[in-house]
Amino acid sequence: MKRIGIISDTHGCFDEKLKYFLKDVDEIWHAGDIGSLELADEIAQFKPLRAVYGNIDSELVRRTYMEFSYFQVEEVSVLMTHIGGYPRHYWPKALSYIQSSRPTIFVAGHSHILRIIYDNVYDMLHINPGAAGCYGAHPERTAIRFTIDRKDIRDMEIGRWERKRL
Repeated sequence: MKRIGIISDTHGCFDEKLKYFLKDVDEIWHAGDIGSLELADEIAQFKPLRAVYGNIDSELVRRTYMEFSYFQVEEVSVLMTHIGGYPRHYWPKALSYIQSSRPTIFVAGHSHILRIIYDNVYDMLHINPGAAGCYGAHPERTAIRFTIDRKDIRDMEIGRWERKRL
């Protein structure tokens, strides 16, 4: 059994609110727009990190992390990218990966819009954790945590915090 935390669009911000929400997870998945390699290292020191790069990430982050990541946790397959879209509106490159890998969970960020949708067409759970960062157009910061126990995905929780306007 594993407790998973999912964040995206941190844009260089990983503060105490996120750390408190993610303190009991076993690993963190970051769906891109990390902000810097230093921040990725900080998150990885806090909890084991699986990440992909986003459109604002530097060349250094892009050399360290991939655009798409496909992995297995327990008996659940996961495909993660930054720009992916959502059911019936997938980005063409993401759709190609979805069709070839047939993941149980598809994670994408980029939109800054929290979405958890079951996709009946591809028989998978689509998760966009919204934006966890302190900067951007989003009115609130969001993150997700849940449990994977063999094939079972359960205990989905959403963290929400007001984003202070600068």
